[in-house]
Amino acid sequence: MQDENGISFFGALWNGLVWFIQNIAEAFYNFGYAITHPQLWLDWSDKESIMRFVYYGGSVEFFFVVFTLFLVLTAIGLYYRNFMWGIVRGLEGFANTTGRFFAWAGLLMVVQQIIIVFMQRVFARPDMSFGLGIPLQMDISWYAEELKLYNAMVVCLCCTYTFVQGGHVRVDLIYAGISHRAKRVVDMLGAMLFMMPLAVITWMYGWYFMWRHLIVPKPSASDTLDKLVLKSRALRWNIETIGFSPNGFNGYFLFKILLIGFAAMVFLHAIAFLYRSYLEYVEGPESVGKYLDKDSLGEGEEAYEGAH
Repeated sequence: MQDENGISFFGALWNGLVWFIQNIAEAFYNFGYAITHPQLWLDWSDKESIMRFVYYGGSVEFFFVVFTLFLVLTAIGLYYRNFMWGIVRGLEGFANTTGRFFAWAGLLMVVQQIIIVFMQRVFARPDMSFGLGIPLQMDISWYAEELKLYNAMVVCLCCTYTFVQGGHVRVDLIYAGISHRAKRVVDMLGAMLFMMPLAVITWMYGWYFMWRHLIVPKPSASDTLDKLVLKSRALRWNIETIGFSPNGFNGYFLFKILLIGFAAMVFLHAIAFLYRSYLEYVEGPESVGKYLDKDSLGEGEEAYEGAH
């Protein structure tokens, strides 16, 4: 009985390994086919194309295309170190640019809140109107609830920017006392075991969660491609416009889109963090912070930097 269990275990392990390698090999074909036939999934005038896009965005095939691309870039980067540094600089630059832009949502949130207080308490108005030519006139409660969208933008789209700048709160028990190379090993393990899996899981759950609030019939993660293509016959856009209050903010589908953007940016920065940690491990302590574009408060303010 024990021998049979051992055989079945190793048989399952072998089948899993074959499946894994087979999917990596097929990723090259799937990527090439998607690039050479964009009309099959990008022509959204065709309902079947929309359903194909929905399916592949959360599919095993898409995961292995991304994973295989990561393996290829890593292999090239291990051979050409400057190439890996270029990826790090590009991904960190993307995180910084995106974060610096959407950080202004925090100021916009404060300004809008001040306007809301003035309109309610001073002018006693039930609504507000903004716009040039085509005004956006909504109840004040709509603008008050919209503040949550600005907050979500800061959280989702400035997360990796804050990581690059070293602004996340960390509970350090042993990290500060270990050697340079040990720190880099911890960073690499953290990127591979925590950041990447978390981003993938968030994407897989968030992808269908987002589309269920954009179209009907509602897609499911368990639906096959053939089933989704069959559903496309009855497909229509049904964007969520239900608020928590009668006159409140009704664009909550935007939060689902931000969740997907958050997952994508965390995954991309996990790659950048993994590559940077490896390069700093190989090149030694003198490479710490190499090419790192950190914000500065200006000359004479160095003592306050990093105090947040």
